[in-house]
Amino acid sequence: MPPQNTHGYITDSTLSLLEESILLSYRHAFHAGNFADVLKHSVLYFVLEYMQQKDKGLTYIDTHAGAGMYRLNEDYAQKTGEYKQGIEPLMGLNELPKILIPYIQWIKEINTSQSLNLYPGSSAIAKHLFRYQDSAHLFELHPSDNQLLRKFTQSAKNTFIHQADGYKGLLSLLPPPSRRGVVLIDPPYEIKSDYKIAVKTMIESYQKFSTGTYILWYPVVDRKHVERMIKDFANSNVKNLLQIEFCRQTDSYSFGMTGTGLFIINPPWQLNEYAQKLLPFLSQKLGDSESFHTLTQLKEE
Repeated sequence: MPPQNTHGYITDSTLSLLEESILLSYRHAFHAGNFADVLKHSVLYFVLEYMQQKDKGLTYIDTHAGAGMYRLNEDYAQKTGEYKQGIEPLMGLNELPKILIPYIQWIKEINTSQSLNLYPGSSAIAKHLFRYQDSAHLFELHPSDNQLLRKFTQSAKNTFIHQADGYKGLLSLLPPPSRRGVVLIDPPYEIKSDYKIAVKTMIESYQKFSTGTYILWYPVVDRKHVERMIKDFANSNVKNLLQIEFCRQTDSYSFGMTGTGLFIINPPWQLNEYAQKLLPFLSQKLGDSESFHTLTQLKEE
């Protein structure tokens, strides 16, 4: 039960402390490699590779960076086993959609044994792909994950780790000096206000730096939250907005996260084409008869 004031009512300040405690209790290690990560990280890998076709430096900003690398053979991942319905079934497949090939091949390379023990998070993908002219700002509030992230990236040049609010940090860094940037907004959504704040931050970021590529991940737990996000985007000045969604099950309040999706501003032009092949593949390999997917250009250029 949250702490109360002397009159028995929860105050705004108490609520803020409660929200902070919830945020600091979230560990992505429980969920590493699940079906949501497969969609999010394969798209991120593709976007970063695409942006690096030009020689000019790239700035990558991750608002909720996590620990970097995750051990699937340790207690966190073993407790939930979510990776068994995510990355694991894909590792032994010979035929993959084009967008998945480099992502899966790299995961095979970092797992030197036949066992799937390591799973790379978003910041690990950036570290792997980055060139000397690129830079990264990684935000992570959780003290333990922040420490792990610092250790993981200690040899990476031009990589800055922040134990601070990723939303505010993102806005303070825009526009980047290079005028070329990829942003991942990936909150845990443990607090319902994250749905609104994440969209608001993405819209404000676009207003400061309209040529950047922005990726906002979301879970499908309660469909009304996703519908509100779409409405907020529709009422904004954002252009060129693509929505990608994969749901393993029909919408339900009883089963937790039934689906996952991405809102992407200024996606690479090939992403729509590649997603058309990726989504039915994920439905077939990671889903069942209830699975479905959507690919929608919410706003034109």
